[in-house]
Amino acid sequence: MTIAEGATLPDVVLHRATADGPEAVQSKDLFSGRKVVLFAVPGAFTPTCSIKHLPGFINKAEEIKAKGVDEIFCLASNDAFVMQAWAKSENVGDAITMLADGDLNFTNGTGLKLDLRGKGLGERANRYAMVIDDNKVTHLAVEEPGAFDVSSAESVLASL
Repeated sequence: MTIAEGATLPDVVLHRATADGPEAVQSKDLFSGRKVVLFAVPGAFTPTCSIKHLPGFINKAEEIKAKGVDEIFCLASNDAFVMQAWAKSENVGDAITMLADGDLNFTNGTGLKLDLRGKGLGERANRYAMVIDDNKVTHLAVEEPGAFDVSSAESVLASL
């Protein structure tokens, strides 16, 4: 079952890319007591993710944070090393915190999985964006497979 607006997020282990390498973090610790935006992509270095989704949030990060958002997270079904390399290649800097969901703990817990088996990509996070306030989903925008519209930085900004 897919998580809905008003629901509490699952408390699972994610991995954050840091200068010192991967760091295991509990999702509850990241999202409790603050307002954050989390957007998910099927995979780092993939075309839409690298050309549109991540760059849009980099470009709009200051505007989003000016609306009372404490932090912006990018989640992908990759490992933390890949997320770190992607952040470096896209000059993410401090604008966005990169989260690895390589075991699909968060993806499965939210029901936001995209099945790309048979296309050589396996099971991945669907493309979506959510606004989280104190570990509760206050806005959720899930893309149809292959689409990129409702989860863009511009759409999230309009929802804040």
